[in-house]
Amino acid sequence: MRPRFPKTSLLLGLALGLAAFRTEVAVPVKAALQTAQTHLATLAQTKMPPGRYPRSTAKDGSLATVESPDWTSGFFPGSLWLMYDYTRDKKWEKLARQWTADLKKEQFNTGTHDLGFMLFCSFGNGYRLTRDPEYKRIILQGSKSLITRFNPKTGTIRSWDHGRDVWQYPVIIDNMMNLEMLYWATRQTGDSSYYRIATTHALNTLKNHFRSDHSSYHVVDYDTLTGQVRQRVTHQGYADASAWARGQAWGLYGFTVAYRETQDPRFLRQAQAIADFFLNHKSLPSDKVPYWDFDAPAQPRRPRDASAAAIAASGLLELSRYSPGKKVAYEQAAGQMLSSLASPAYLAKPNTNNSFILMHSTGHLPHNSEIDVPINYADYYFIEGLLRWNQRTDPKKIRVPEVQPKGEQPLRKENIKKF
Repeated sequence: MRPRFPKTSLLLGLALGLAAFRTEVAVPVKAALQTAQTHLATLAQTKMPPGRYPRSTAKDGSLATVESPDWTSGFFPGSLWLMYDYTRDKKWEKLARQWTADLKKEQFNTGTHDLGFMLFCSFGNGYRLTRDPEYKRIILQGSKSLITRFNPKTGTIRSWDHGRDVWQYPVIIDNMMNLEMLYWATRQTGDSSYYRIATTHALNTLKNHFRSDHSSYHVVDYDTLTGQVRQRVTHQGYADASAWARGQAWGLYGFTVAYRETQDPRFLRQAQAIADFFLNHKSLPSDKVPYWDFDAPAQPRRPRDASAAAIAASGLLELSRYSPGKKVAYEQAAGQMLSSLASPAYLAKPNTNNSFILMHSTGHLPHNSEIDVPINYADYYFIEGLLRWNQRTDPKKIRVPEVQPKGEQPLRKENIKKF
């Protein structure tokens, strides 16, 4: 005779079993970070011209470096700071300080929108971990420089100064990533102008950058006289109407941060909508590492973009904390991405890949630049994603960048208002 069990017990057991199955993703955090340490240590000791930073691999296979004004200059120092965060070994702090120092002059750079990437990944992580007062002053000055690029007529921060024969006032989806530094500046100073500018930019990006399916355009060009949109185009994607993979990842991550800092539900809904577009797209491979553009044809070439996966994975892990109904799905997807990136298919062996951590990123395919190569921002967000995965299982293990140290001044209530 078949044993009988209460129906409620069966259903509960099935639900718990499914939940456990869905969240059980193996991410080899310790092994991946050990490999990352080997690469970072080797790269940090590699001889480079003074004032230059490792960015990628050149077409001839040599190490490609950039000077501090390049938008990627802060990622390698930032990776060193993240490794110090993970290990608390003073050798990583020493290396991070050495590589961060030459970025100091960029605090006065008003010719770029990427100061968040350049200064907050480097000095920002450094200040979070050391409370060095000089680092705080540099980030605040960098925030002052960044808001000089805000135009009240368009309600956005200008992205590029080049290409004036092509566009009047270009704003790219990447710019969402530089708002975190401005929110931090309001928290530190109580000056709400940084907060207002960041939130106004985010709201106008939400309004003008997205299609009905929640994919984003890469570039929105504004009329500086009327503030209206002139055109919506791409620069690094396959086509104006296509979904450039890294752009979708920037949006996912950026709107998650905007929600964290403002608690505005519009930003949370947008981050979730972007995440759902990304994860449910028919062209997303089974390993969850996207092709460089979701709409690019399979032929003649369609390289992957490990950087898009790393950014998305890190963003998803934070977004999962604010999304109870989607928490399991977002964590599982992030885990699958990190697990893929930590596999031999993407994680480079020591003493290969010019000592970058990840292989198979795509920077700017339309201009035949950085195709299927390592890129420093892929490494940075991969490390951050691994640390966030670590924190997911044990919040006491590590502090990730969005967690403020004790004593931080919270955003004042009078600054948190609807726009």
